[in-house]
Amino acid sequence: MPERNTAAKRARQAEERRLRNAAVRSAMRTAMRRFREALQAGNLEEASVRLQKAISMVDRAASKGAIHRNQADRRKARLQKRYNQALGQQTEKAG
Repeated sequence: MPERNTAAKRARQAEERRLRNAAVRSAMRTAMRRFREALQAGNLEEASVRLQKAISMVDRAASKGAIHRNQADRRKARLQKRYNQALGQQTEKAG
């Protein structure tokens, strides 16, 4: 246990933040997983809706400081790239 009151308070705050950040990151990862599942199922309309939700969750995690803004940008770019590739493949099949 910390000796000083301020050190004890910092430890309490760090634990609260760790739990809060874990919840935010978990929700973000769940949204990303649901997008990937919709994409694998071949349902591009559902994937489009879930992509917007996933991007929103990534932005929310970055704004809350759970992830770095550069990591958020990278994750969003990768999600968008997957969606665009799936969209291109569907267009090729239809054409």
